[in-house]
Amino acid sequence: MNTFCDLQHREFASAKHKRIIKMAKGYRGRANRTFKAALQRVEKALQYAYRDRKQRKRDFRKLWIQRLNAGTRQHNMSYSKFISYMKNSNQMELNRKVLADLAASEPFSFKAVVDVVKLVGRSPA
Repeated sequence: MNTFCDLQHREFASAKHKRIIKMAKGYRGRANRTFKAALQRVEKALQYAYRDRKQRKRDFRKLWIQRLNAGTRQHNMSYSKFISYMKNSNQMELNRKVLADLAASEPFSFKAVVDVVKLVGRSPA
C-alpha cells in the first residue's frame, strides 16, 4: 500500500529533468521543484551569467581607469595624457591592470613610472 510520503518522492522523468532541477537548487517558489518553472529560471540565469561575464571585464577596466586617473592627477598629469605618452613612447609595456595596482599599492613606484612617462612624452620623438 502506497502512503502519502511514498507518492511525494517519485523519480524524475529523465536525466535532463534531474540535471535542470539540480541546477535550480536554491531558487524560490516552484522554480526549484517543477521542471517547467526550473527550466525557465535556469535558462534566464545562464543568460545573466553569460552577459555578466562580459560586463565584469568592462567593470574592471572602468575601475582600473579610475584608479589610474586618480594616481596620475596626484602627479599633475591627466589620465589621457599619461596613456597617450605611454603609447607614443613604445618603451613601456604595462597594461592598465598593472598600472592601477601600482598606483594603489606602490605609490613611489608609480611616481617613478609617471616621471619616466613625462620625460619620454615631452621629448621630441
